[in-house]
Amino acid sequence: MTQLRDLKISTLDLVPVRADAGPAQSLRNSLDLAQHVERFGYNRFWVAEHHNMDGIASSATSVLIGYLAGGTSSIRVGSGGVMLPNHAPLVIAEQFGTLASLYPGRIDLGLGRAPGSDQMTAHALRRERSGSADDFPDDVEELSRYLGPRTDDQKVIAVPGHDTDVPMWLLGSSLFSAQLAGMRGMPYAFASHFAPRYMHEAIRVYRNHFKPSTTLDKPYVMLGIPMVVAETDEKAEYLATSVYQRILALIRG
Repeated sequence: MTQLRDLKISTLDLVPVRADAGPAQSLRNSLDLAQHVERFGYNRFWVAEHHNMDGIASSATSVLIGYLAGGTSSIRVGSGGVMLPNHAPLVIAEQFGTLASLYPGRIDLGLGRAPGSDQMTAHALRRERSGSADDFPDDVEELSRYLGPRTDDQKVIAVPGHDTDVPMWLLGSSLFSAQLAGMRGMPYAFASHFAPRYMHEAIRVYRNHFKPSTTLDKPYVMLGIPMVVAETDEKAEYLATSVYQRILALIRG
């Protein structure tokens, strides 16, 4: 059994916008947090794609990842996650291929199949694209091809992108992505801060469906757990009320 001291600790930052500041300060706060946890020896620093929310400033996720990676030196930086139905796989391959070329060995690409917003905003993001969450498995496969070795018969390539092999994770708060991640032999991150009651079942489904791949020979799971830190319990309880409101807003979409 894995010992607690062997666990790798990471941070997921939603880049909250404070009532007494604006998005610019929130982005600077995110970099400051990334620099702090890097000094503490944390393994990863991820940011999540959300849209049309006054309290969250991480909508341009790949742009923000470049800012964070440029202001740190060793911690892995990535998406937790990019909501793939909102984007053409080629665009994500080019964005993360560029990031991986600038910051080799430090970029992660976590993928989700939810819109990260309400349906009206999802339509504004996709416009005339026919893609939807139902296309998620095919989009993941297409994206993987763009980031992998270029083949002789390949008509469309990602530049930068091909041959970067950016590590791809599947994210989820239900059992769908758990099963898909297992079948594809990909690492899996479960949003237990959204759906804690499904956590054990999702891990079981992932492990039961896992098939070794060229990138992963055994299951690898990461769990999202909410945390609020302050000088006293009372102040932490006060700060946590903002977190509760934000999570409720995300769930209600």
